[in-house]
Amino acid sequence: MYNTAFRIVKDSYHAEDIMQDAFLLAFTKLGTLNDHNMFGPWLKRIVINSCLDSIKAKRMELYPLNEEIYKLVDIENDSGWGVPEDTDISEVLAAIEELPINYKTTVKLFLLEGYDHQEISEILQISENASRTYLHRGKTRLKEKLKNMRYGTGY
Repeated sequence: MYNTAFRIVKDSYHAEDIMQDAFLLAFTKLGTLNDHNMFGPWLKRIVINSCLDSIKAKRMELYPLNEEIYKLVDIENDSGWGVPEDTDISEVLAAIEELPINYKTTVKLFLLEGYDHQEISEILQISENASRTYLHRGKTRLKEKLKNMRYGTGY
């Protein structure tokens, strides 16, 4: 749970605080959990929501996209990765951190945490189309950043 929080807030002390608060909240709400086999995913969801609440509290809000723009994004035609194969995870994580907050959060939830668009839309309180658009644009910028980091052209 700490790793999940740290990947989102990128501050070890803040991640520890969020994790502790999430555990306290989970144990106070344990009676509402119907299937105790689902404790892990339930707790992870609490941690992620706590991270997002913390981000919102710091005025780092996610800005909604204009609905007409959703129709213009062709998500299905995602051309290959196109980034050098020897790119390591630290370069990818550094490039993700440089993305705008709405793209960064969606990319982290999708690529690092494994959530699908329906779950992301519920967590971030955005539409599934917005989740897809944020992910598509975030991945596009991520590819550009990784290529530019490698070839030194800047972004």
